[in-house]
Amino acid sequence: MDHFLYRDGELYAEDVRIADIAASVGTPFYLYSTATLTRHFQLFDEALDGMDHMVCYAMKAASNQAILKTLAELGAGMDVVSGGEYARAKAAGVPGDRIVFSGVGKTRAEIRQALDGGIRQFNVESEPEMRVISEIATSVGKTAPITVRVNPDVDAKTHEKIATGKSENKFGIPIAKAREVYAEAAALPGIEVIGIDVHIGSQLTDLTPYELAYQKVAELTEQLRADGHTIKRLDLGGGLGIPYARSNEAPPLPSDYGALIKRTVGHLGCEIEIEPGRLIAGNAGILVSRVIYVKQGEGRQFLILDGAMNDLIRPAMYDAHHDIVPVIEPEPGVEQEPYDIVGPVCESGDTFAKNRMMPPLKDGDLVAFRSAGAYGAVMASEYNTRPLVPEVLARGDQFAVIRQRPDFDEIINRDTIPPWL
Repeated sequence: MDHFLYRDGELYAEDVRIADIAASVGTPFYLYSTATLTRHFQLFDEALDGMDHMVCYAMKAASNQAILKTLAELGAGMDVVSGGEYARAKAAGVPGDRIVFSGVGKTRAEIRQALDGGIRQFNVESEPEMRVISEIATSVGKTAPITVRVNPDVDAKTHEKIATGKSENKFGIPIAKAREVYAEAAALPGIEVIGIDVHIGSQLTDLTPYELAYQKVAELTEQLRADGHTIKRLDLGGGLGIPYARSNEAPPLPSDYGALIKRTVGHLGCEIEIEPGRLIAGNAGILVSRVIYVKQGEGRQFLILDGAMNDLIRPAMYDAHHDIVPVIEPEPGVEQEPYDIVGPVCESGDTFAKNRMMPPLKDGDLVAFRSAGAYGAVMASEYNTRPLVPEVLARGDQFAVIRQRPDFDEIINRDTIPPWL
């Protein structure tokens, strides 16, 4: 469900005409719905009702401070994977004790940053990382709470570039080695083992891989407790998928996911953390672009947009599908035409869709890429010296620009000419 709906023949974001935003901001731009962000967070929170839990938003999906503050005010914690994301979360008013630090390559500077600013836990990915955290925490006279991320060797049945729970992936410690690693952790100074972490991938559309992984985590919890470790928190990751194509079968609901968690690990008496990102932000955002030209090619029509692969990289990187709809609602029964929908970047990879059936469009028409709220703006770049795409947040009948589009002078003046030139 989202709040981007046609009304009186035009696409709206909540109660704001998207055409009005385009006239004010220019195109392309990302647009988020506060009501959709709120509803999606609440679905996860309600799914774990009756359990001690925290929903930690995986902010790599969309990390604008306005989004973080919106979710934090609802009670969300944050899952960060870099020092920059940690700083963003703190700048948005999230206290350290609501921030979980994940990621396979935490640097010494990032570990110290989190220890100085406060941290709910480090999700440790390797023995060397664990030893470095122990060393740094001891040197500053602090105790670092940690979970160890275990790799359960479960196939998430998702795109190979976003699978994280198989034995060949770089993430976590093999679950068969976990007892050995926890024994070492218990002997290290400056750290406190508080739980277990697991995350098997992103854009999962089937609950079966979760069930297999969480059953393994439940067994490991019992084993570690028998070994004398205190396991009071289970970080179960995120990754629940969204329907990118509205014609596709809908992925499982957060309520189904919550029921699975209760069934597999609810008997352990642990505090539960989950880290959804895509399902909270994905359908809460769209990318709005304008048609520059309609070009007739050899046996095909090209719809050339002012949005490009630098603004939305997912189709080029993952062959990802996004529904693309006109901002002006087509008349009922209008005959559709096939288009190759492309951007202006000088690469053939700058293609959003091929042979996509669309109502007839013309130069100047606005289109919206649905389900673009996650991994859209955060992965954008200034390739071809194209200004970074702005972000806009709608709430009711209001909208605000939450990241400005830089002008060419701002972009170019970041360069520094050395004195010998």
